[in-house]
Amino acid sequence: MAGKFVRKSFADINLADPFFDSLKADYPGNENSRGFVEWFHNKAVEGKCALVFEDDQGVGAFVNLKPGEVEEIKLKDGLSLPPAVRLKITTIKIDERYRNRRIGEGAIGLTLWQWRDLEIDEIYVTVFEKHASLIFLLEKYGFLHVGDNLNGERVYLKSRRRLDFSDPCKAFPFLSSEIDHAGCLAIDMTYHDTMFASSELANTLQERIDISVANGLKKVYLGSPYSLAFEVGDPIFIYRKYTGRQGRPGYKSCITTYCVVTRIVNVKENGREFISYDEYRHIIGNKSVYDDHELKSKFDTLRNLTLIELLYYGYFGAGNNVNWKWLKENNCWPGMHPMNFRYSREQFEKILREGKVDVSNVIIN
Repeated sequence: MAGKFVRKSFADINLADPFFDSLKADYPGNENSRGFVEWFHNKAVEGKCALVFEDDQGVGAFVNLKPGEVEEIKLKDGLSLPPAVRLKITTIKIDERYRNRRIGEGAIGLTLWQWRDLEIDEIYVTVFEKHASLIFLLEKYGFLHVGDNLNGERVYLKSRRRLDFSDPCKAFPFLSSEIDHAGCLAIDMTYHDTMFASSELANTLQERIDISVANGLKKVYLGSPYSLAFEVGDPIFIYRKYTGRQGRPGYKSCITTYCVVTRIVNVKENGREFISYDEYRHIIGNKSVYDDHELKSKFDTLRNLTLIELLYYGYFGAGNNVNWKWLKENNCWPGMHPMNFRYSREQFEKILREGKVDVSNVIIN
């Protein structure tokens, strides 16, 4: 089974893998750009690394970033973008066998998280018009087409100074400075560890069961809440509820992750269906941890069923997760079901800081 994205040395990546054939064909080398093979060998000699996703068939995805790029971006018709410090996505490719498996979405997410952490204002990538699925993803996550370069590629750029906060995908991974509250969602540890694969816990081995759920940014939660303290567009924390038998739950149950709510659908209430099973299944797609049998069972047997779609905005990481004991001792555990928590802006930032998040680099104007 395929694993997760890992950083790997160019020298250890098999350039003869058929995955790279299209890149070799697209970039044979000309007066405007180096050939892909020459560029790859140079990176190997320099000891550089790339982000790679592999399975038993070989390379499934490949992403390479060049931080601190300051070159002028020359465009057709004599136009250009002036020199500025930018993060350049030099290469991004997802194999066709992973179409509709959401690996591309995960790759974009990992790239934008690194852009945020580098605190660089702009990120850009060049892509040929024929790569429609990649262009769709770039536009979905806020990249704007600013022109075509001299090699005939479309240039897509995203700037943290010009974010569209009306759309959580386009603003990703930044939150608007106008937020004034946040919610909370508790998820049993087994489901949590599949849905939020980057939210690793110290001293915990997490199974990664479904790569579509684990590597995509959109997640779907299904439950039967009596009420919700959050709405579409609100940030929420994800609380990993420890259900094991070892250790003390107060230390093992913890907030690991923050998301933005992108959709809430009231599927059933008191046994009354508001949408059909087919519509329910279509909305979920491959964003849930449940298989088809479990999804059908929930739809058929639960009298109340709510679907909550989330965008995975960020995580605290091993050793930084905020446990129940700290939350209770620091006035961040209101003493009711987490779905009814309504954190103030002050509490939201307080928990982010305890999770070692640079709040000023996440919540921006």
